[in-house]
Amino acid sequence: MTVDALSGAHAGTDPNGGSDVSGDDTYETARTFESLGVSPELTQALADEGIVSAFPIQALTVADALAGRDVCGKAKTGSGKTLAFGVPLLQRARATRDAHGPATAARPARPLALVLLPTRELAVQVHDVLAPLAKKLGLQAVAVYGGADIDRQVSKLRKGVDLVIATPGRLIDLGDRGEIAVDALETLVLDEADRMADMGFMPQVEWVLRRLDQPHQTLLFSATLDGAVDRLVKRYLTDPVYHEVASSTQTVTLMEHRFLQVHQMDKVKVAAAICRSQEKSLLFVRTKRGADRLVENLGKEGVRAAAIHGDLRQANRERALAEFSNGKLSVLVATDVAARGLHIEGVDGVIHYDPPEDHKAYLHRSGRTARAGRAGVVVSLSLWNQLVEMEVIQRRLGLRIPIVEMFSNDPRLADLASWTPQPEESVL
Repeated sequence: MTVDALSGAHAGTDPNGGSDVSGDDTYETARTFESLGVSPELTQALADEGIVSAFPIQALTVADALAGRDVCGKAKTGSGKTLAFGVPLLQRARATRDAHGPATAARPARPLALVLLPTRELAVQVHDVLAPLAKKLGLQAVAVYGGADIDRQVSKLRKGVDLVIATPGRLIDLGDRGEIAVDALETLVLDEADRMADMGFMPQVEWVLRRLDQPHQTLLFSATLDGAVDRLVKRYLTDPVYHEVASSTQTVTLMEHRFLQVHQMDKVKVAAAICRSQEKSLLFVRTKRGADRLVENLGKEGVRAAAIHGDLRQANRERALAEFSNGKLSVLVATDVAARGLHIEGVDGVIHYDPPEDHKAYLHRSGRTARAGRAGVVVSLSLWNQLVEMEVIQRRLGLRIPIVEMFSNDPRLADLASWTPQPEESVL
């Protein structure tokens, strides 16, 4: 499993599973981190991790962030956001520590930098990328999130911390206990800001922002910069510079889209047939109960699967993700909220077992496949009374793909990528 931070030898190519969707030819030639103003010490730490050249979002934003500017980056998952904010905040934290003397220790519960993001999975993944870099710079990074032992997290904070990676709810809990203070922050990162708004976390985000009395830098990254995110930017950021690396059209065209009408009694069997044809399949459902039920029903069809959703213990979720990532488990069933920000290597196909809420959700779910220039198959299963809903989503995405009726004994399910649906096959 990888995070969108990791960049390969050329922009847009990540041997570790990241990807970019830039349409900006200015950054077709990869930029080195050194040329962006990154310190030799941090450049070497990146190189030690196999990270040599910057993705477009990193090439666009790192220099401005290193100059101390507030930054708004508009970029989708897979574009390299983690290092776009991680490199500047680590360099700034190291400089602050150096300014107070080489022997300065990290301060208990008073971090220099805070990364705030919507889900515990994303917190773990961002920590996994930034913590090794922080360690090489002599900095301490701690992830705090719900569903994990809070006492253990408190113990880590009390030992001293430079960088905290947190979900909003757990951060507020720790703040109310007096176990973390944000008054010393020099850098605040708001990652996946649009998802935090959608999930109702804006009050917690503003709880942090209102407590930042001293001068600080804010780096905000989001797939969209409208609505609640725009209001946040206007109210709390100072003369921000805007950068965008996003192209939903290119993202869509990297995928093979298939829209199938299925029948209620045959739906699980259709899904099972598709899963058998792929090494890694990620299925999306709308509810936690639906996820558990689908795992059980797939098991009856001889397909071993695991679920990730908000009611599961964190250890169970992490185990399922780890097994899916390393190939021990070939099928993962997820709710939308549980899968926010996940970046898993080598997903062959995404199955919309339940229709997405809208075209944005379709793109978010579908973006788990067709990464790093690889092809991917996205299959939407619709009952007869969901066909119009899927037609609307297609229209919003600019797609015109026939919706074809299919049963579980159809041989085309064994290789949907090689089958091209024809207009005369459409049920509409």
